[in-house]
Amino acid sequence: MKVNIKLIFIIPAILTLVVFSGCSKFLQKDLQNELTQQSFPTTAADALLATNATYEILRDWYYNSGGYPILDIMSDDARKGSNPDDQLSTVGPYDNFTFSPTQDGLDRWWNTLYVGVKRANVVIQFVPAITMDPARRTRYVAEAKFIRGLLYFDFVRAWGGVPLVTNVNPPQHLARATKDQVYALILEDLQFAADNLPLRSEYAANDLGRATKGAAQSLLARVYLFMHDYVNAEKYAMDVIHSNQYGLEPVYIDANGVNGNNGKESVLEVGAIQVENTEGGGAQYGNVQGVRGTPNRGWGFNRPTVDLRNSFETGDPRYKGTVINLGDTIDGVPIVGDGPTPDVTKDPQGNIIEIECYNRKVWVPGNNVATQFGFHRRLIRYADVLLMAAEALNENSKPADALPYLNQVRERARQGNNAILPDITTTIQSDLRDLIMVERRHELGMEGWRFWDLVRTGKAPAVLGPLGFVAGKHELLPVPQSEIDISQGTLVQNPNW
Repeated sequence: MKVNIKLIFIIPAILTLVVFSGCSKFLQKDLQNELTQQSFPTTAADALLATNATYEILRDWYYNSGGYPILDIMSDDARKGSNPDDQLSTVGPYDNFTFSPTQDGLDRWWNTLYVGVKRANVVIQFVPAITMDPARRTRYVAEAKFIRGLLYFDFVRAWGGVPLVTNVNPPQHLARATKDQVYALILEDLQFAADNLPLRSEYAANDLGRATKGAAQSLLARVYLFMHDYVNAEKYAMDVIHSNQYGLEPVYIDANGVNGNNGKESVLEVGAIQVENTEGGGAQYGNVQGVRGTPNRGWGFNRPTVDLRNSFETGDPRYKGTVINLGDTIDGVPIVGDGPTPDVTKDPQGNIIEIECYNRKVWVPGNNVATQFGFHRRLIRYADVLLMAAEALNENSKPADALPYLNQVRERARQGNNAILPDITTTIQSDLRDLIMVERRHELGMEGWRFWDLVRTGKAPAVLGPLGFVAGKHELLPVPQSEIDISQGTLVQNPNW
C-alpha cells in the first residue's frame, strides 16, 4: 500500500509502547523521554502517524494467517509445498486437517490481529479530541474504522465470536462475544467508513493506497455475502460498480503483477519495498511462496494442486497466470526449481499427487530474494467485486442481470481470443450458482479465497471431506490454546476441538 510508505515503516517501533501501554502492571510510572498513551496522539501530525500505523499491520508477516498461506493449503487449490520435509510439522497439518489448538501460527495470527485492533482503537478513541482540520480528522477515524472492520472480519471467519476490544484500555479476561455481535461491529465500522471516506479519485497521488469509499463498500458486499444477506451484498457491490472508479486490467497477470500495482483493478492493496526485511519495508507474503531453488526467490510454500491445474478450461490464460511450471521462463528468468524437491510425486498406485510448481500470483520480476519482498498483495480486486455482484444478483433471483458481470470477468480472461472461454448464457439459478463458484476458483485461485468460499456456501464437506475436513468442526479454526490458558478459562474453545 503506497500510503506515505517511507513514513509508515518507522512507526511500529515508535508505537510499540503506545500499543502495549497499560498491559503490564509492574510498570508503576511512565517511562521517561518515551511516547505513552497520555502523550500520543495529541497533534495533527500525531494523528497522521497513528493512522498510518493501522495500515502497517497489514504488511506484518503474521497478519497473513500466522505467516503461512494456510487458507489456500486447507483448500483443494494448494498443498504445503516447499521440499517434503520443510516445516512438515508446522505447516503440514493444515494440508490434511490434523492441526490442533496448539498448532504453530494460530497464536501469531490471533495476536497480530489484536495488535492491529489496538492501533485502530488509538485513532478512533483519541483523534476526535485533537484540534485539527475537521474533515481530515473524520477521514482518519474512518480509515481506522475500516481497518478495524477488516481485522474483525478475519477474526469472525477464522474463529467465530471473539472478544470485542473497542477501546485502548479493555478489562482483563474479556469473554468471547457472539458471532452476531462481532458482525454488528464490523458492519458499524464499515458503514462509517463508507459514509466518510473519499472516492479513490479524490485522493492525492501520494495517498494512493489508503482506504476508500469503494474499498469500504466492497468489503461490506463481501461481509454480507458471508452473512447470506444477498440484498445488501448486491447493493454495495453495485455501488462500487456504478462509481466508475475501478476497472479490469487488460492483461490478467497484471491484476496481481507489478504492472498493475496501485492500478485500476486494485481496490485494496498492501504495498511493499524490494528489501529483504519487513522493518525496512519488505513484505514476506510473496517470499514465503516464491520459487525455491533456481531462481532463489523464496521458500516455495503453497503449491498449486493437480486438481486446480486440471480444472481450468482449455486454453484459459489464467492457468499460466496462476501456475509456474518448471521449464517456464518468466521475465527472462528460467524456472529450474529446487533440487531436493521431487519434480513429480506419485501415490503407490502410480497416480500423480503433486507436481513441483509455484504460485504465479506472487511473482515479482527478478532473480534474487530481495525483489520478491516487494510483492504487493491485493486484498480486494475489482474482478472479485464483479463476481460478488453476479453471485448476489443470482441469489436474489435475477440471474439474467448477473450474467453481464460474470462475463466481463471471462472476457478479460480470454484477452481477445474468442475461441476460448465463451460467455455463459444459462439463467437457471442453480446452474449459474455453480458456474460462478467455478469462475471464482479460476479468477481468484491462490489468492486465499477458495477455503472461505467453500465454507460460506456449504460446499466444504463435499469438496474437502476427502482431504480430512470434518463438518461441524473445521468451518472454524481452534482458539489458540495459549490464549485460553492466559484467559484463565474465560475463553472457551470452538466446538469439537
